[in-house]
Amino acid sequence: MRPYWNGYLKLALVSCPIALHAACSTAERICFRQINKATGNRLRQQLIDEETREPVGPEHKGRGYEVVKGRYLVVEDEELEAIEIESTHVIEIDSFVPRQQIDQRFFDTPYYVAPDEPVAQEGFAVIREAMRQKSMVALGRLVLSKRERVIALEPYGKGLLGTTLRYLYEVRDAKDYFGDLPELALAPDMLALAAQILESKVADFDPHAFRDRYEEALLAHLKAKQVGTVQERNPTFATPRRVINLMDALRRSVSEDKRQPRRAGEPRSLQRANRRECHAAMPTAGRPPSAAESSLDRARPSK
Repeated sequence: MRPYWNGYLKLALVSCPIALHAACSTAERICFRQINKATGNRLRQQLIDEETREPVGPEHKGRGYEVVKGRYLVVEDEELEAIEIESTHVIEIDSFVPRQQIDQRFFDTPYYVAPDEPVAQEGFAVIREAMRQKSMVALGRLVLSKRERVIALEPYGKGLLGTTLRYLYEVRDAKDYFGDLPELALAPDMLALAAQILESKVADFDPHAFRDRYEEALLAHLKAKQVGTVQERNPTFATPRRVINLMDALRRSVSEDKRQPRRAGEPRSLQRANRRECHAAMPTAGRPPSAAESSLDRARPSK
């Protein structure tokens, strides 16, 4: 698999060649193409000169930095490629910090980091295991997409997980959204009932249980439309009502939860969801697609 970035990981005088690979992908999502509804043909976007209103060919497309309104400084690709700083090719570890000190709002995009050559494996393993023993996260910098990014590196199995971090100016102040919320004195019996509901829904984190139910419903609709069997869909859920009496709502929630049987180890919320939803027409993770699913032409973005 082609790496997203190649370079070196450096700690003091120890360095090793590494490669970054994207840890996440959106290639499996359903996506749509823009089409001409009159002909069914796909549409293509065209670049138009803002002043002359004439189409512009791809060979004339370039970058410009606006110096004053309407005036641009042309910047060639070669100029950008020639601008190099140390972190263009080297991730130098600047510091080690406890993982819990990093505010989760700063985490951005994850990458798998692995040694890029057999000769690098020992040095890579030394850095990885030193971090694992100290339970620390390394902070370094690298250039990605013509920006220098701060990256947090932590042991992940036999490799490292590198997550780019947002800059402080990119993170909005929570006070702008929570600052006007009042400090409320909550009744102990209300908290006790809420805690009881919470306890009934405790479960282990299991990403295999995650399902995009909207995409499943969309896929079922597309399959039905392809064979001409689309039926009118009626809402299968009730719109939540505004709570007037909070204590009464909490009590009724506890009572309802006690009446629901569930399998061992399964939170009651998941048990109820499983009863409500029909899986027959929906694809599920971990099984091969059916013939009907395979027949659906799913347009996917190019990697």
